[in-house]
Amino acid sequence: MKSVPRAHRLAYAASHVAMRASYRALGRTAARPSAPEEILEHLDWDATLGIRRHLAAQGMGIAEAMDTAQRFEIGWPAARELIARCGALKLEPGFCAGAGTDQRASIRGSADLVDAVVEQCAFIAGHGGVPVILPMPWLSLNRAEPAVYLDVYGSIFRQARGPVIVHWLGPMFLPALAGYFPGDTFSQVMALEPAKARACKLSLLDAELEVRVRRELLPRDQFVLTGDDFHFARLILGGDVAGATPPPALPPPVLRWTEFAGRLVALGDFSHALLGVLDAIAVPAGRALTALTLNDAAEFLRRMEPCEPLGQHLFQPPTSSYKAGLAWLAWKKGLQPEFLLPNGAEGLRDAQHFQRASKLASECGS
Repeated sequence: MKSVPRAHRLAYAASHVAMRASYRALGRTAARPSAPEEILEHLDWDATLGIRRHLAAQGMGIAEAMDTAQRFEIGWPAARELIARCGALKLEPGFCAGAGTDQRASIRGSADLVDAVVEQCAFIAGHGGVPVILPMPWLSLNRAEPAVYLDVYGSIFRQARGPVIVHWLGPMFLPALAGYFPGDTFSQVMALEPAKARACKLSLLDAELEVRVRRELLPRDQFVLTGDDFHFARLILGGDVAGATPPPALPPPVLRWTEFAGRLVALGDFSHALLGVLDAIAVPAGRALTALTLNDAAEFLRRMEPCEPLGQHLFQPPTSSYKAGLAWLAWKKGLQPEFLLPNGAEGLRDAQHFQRASKLASECGS
């Protein structure tokens, strides 16, 4: 029997949540949001978990309870249930999940941040997932000095069971994060405990910065999970991304392998993926990643590059409204019976946006 090559890229799809028809009658909007308990009451579990099974069937791991699931709006009650139910699915590609501080009604200081994140990390790991340390807006809103960041992240690393992923989310997704990781604080944080902080997710929409970061992390056997929903094809392929360079005949080589959460992950001059857009493009992306495992760079780009216009469209400003397009496409595919998101987020884009999204999805084979 012919052996199947080991996958060269780790890919997590950050998936959204679906709401039941009963939620529509509440008339919730961003101006009149639901309490977390109300969202939990009306969440459509069959559709929400069905979306995750669909993604896993295309070879995608699940990134649970992240921004794609409107984490900063649904709160810990729904996120906790999402994590537990996702873990119970025992999906072969595995899952990671956001660890934040939203089980706390208020944060009085940095010690509260540490305690809250460590508690959520333990819950995620206890259900078989890898914790993703979500950015903590308290730090940027209070203009914390670099030393405070180092103390907070260092304390989390020491207390959490590894591995963990550090998430750097840009203000285009959450304005409260303007100024997060001041100066070179991010580099210092990632150097604190490389054996524990094995990877980072960069959601900054800055491809050149991402290339610099992954080359900085590589000697320590740390890796980058791209969160760049605009330029993901070349970032996942690897090498330089600046300029209109012709596609290489072969992808950058796998230099070595590292153990991560019970699986071997390839290391080299390339990014892995943790992307919201994978929620919409799992089918073509899965085929593209298979081509990459076979070292067929041309076939990978043939399948993956046509997906980028869809990502650029879905994540256009205001970037935080991208969930509306993801839910629209899932509804059109029959993956959720209602075109509904928490707090009426499906209404954040207009009809032309959705029509364009459908056209681009068709063009990339999604």
